[in-house]
Amino acid sequence: MHLQLDLPMPPSVNHYWGVNGKQRFIGKEGKQFRLAVAEAVAEAGIKLEGRLAIHIALFPANRRRFDIDNRIKPLLDALQNAGCFEDDEQIDELHINRQEITPGGRCTLIILPI
Repeated sequence: MHLQLDLPMPPSVNHYWGVNGKQRFIGKEGKQFRLAVAEAVAEAGIKLEGRLAIHIALFPANRRRFDIDNRIKPLLDALQNAGCFEDDEQIDELHINRQEITPGGRCTLIILPI
């Protein structure tokens, strides 16, 4: 059994988290992204167990430069929060690639048990 999802482009770590003094919290963009991920995971109705591999394709909205690794932690945290898997520690393989520019941007992923 595997899970395939089509999601909005994850916010960068810098936009996912907010900071107030020493307190860190999930910001507005992070909350919106978490909600979109939770809806997609609930619709799929699958919770994955055991060791996992994830294949991620990022489709940027424009030519603006970005580090792909800066988008992964918010994505994995949102998937875990949505109940897709128990803990992102379960991920043993992580494959990420940047795809062509797509209006609005998006992210597709496949999660497989290994």
